[in-house]
Amino acid sequence: MTEWAVLFKITIALFAIVNPIGSVPIFISATNGWSNQDRARTAKTVAITVFTVLAVSAFFGDKILSFFGISIPSFQVGGGILLMLIAISMMHAKQSGTRQTPEEAQTLAEREAIAIVPLSIPLLAGPGAISNMIIAAQQNSSFTGHLSLVVPIFIIAVIIWLVLRLSASISSKLGSIGINIVTRLMGLILAAMAVEFVAHGLIGLFPKLLG
Repeated sequence: MTEWAVLFKITIALFAIVNPIGSVPIFISATNGWSNQDRARTAKTVAITVFTVLAVSAFFGDKILSFFGISIPSFQVGGGILLMLIAISMMHAKQSGTRQTPEEAQTLAEREAIAIVPLSIPLLAGPGAISNMIIAAQQNSSFTGHLSLVVPIFIIAVIIWLVLRLSASISSKLGSIGINIVTRLMGLILAAMAVEFVAHGLIGLFPKLLG
């Protein structure tokens, strides 16, 4: 598989995990009553934060795993299970509990540091997205490979900025049914990716049995 094909695959997987369109209703609710200028500023901050978190995960995530003594196959299995839980929730058109806890929802209600928590972390750059970038970094282990991961991360960050910037227009045109359909389709794609992660992890853990 060529490098660009790999990057395209990573971009699609990351888009499915982050699911910016599915987060539009939450963004609109959180910024209800805000001016267009304030919404635009918040959208820009969210995009920059997501880019930073995912880029750090791609470059230093493996070192963090090494510090805690976690093997990559184990992380692939764990990350795959986590992605599957998120995917199941998405296919029911719901926000997964792994992306937003009741305490973080309360933070949303209070509108404190909304651009960082919970809109950026964990709603968009959540455990699933971070896991995906660490695994992708391991599969592209050279410095050039790590550097190339900035491309899909940047693309996703730009998409997030555009989607949130146009959130009011997108919500009115798609409606709740349209957003639910998109979320379910992204969940189906994510479920397939999760199965692949788990399969690769199990082969790494049990090479003699499954190799």
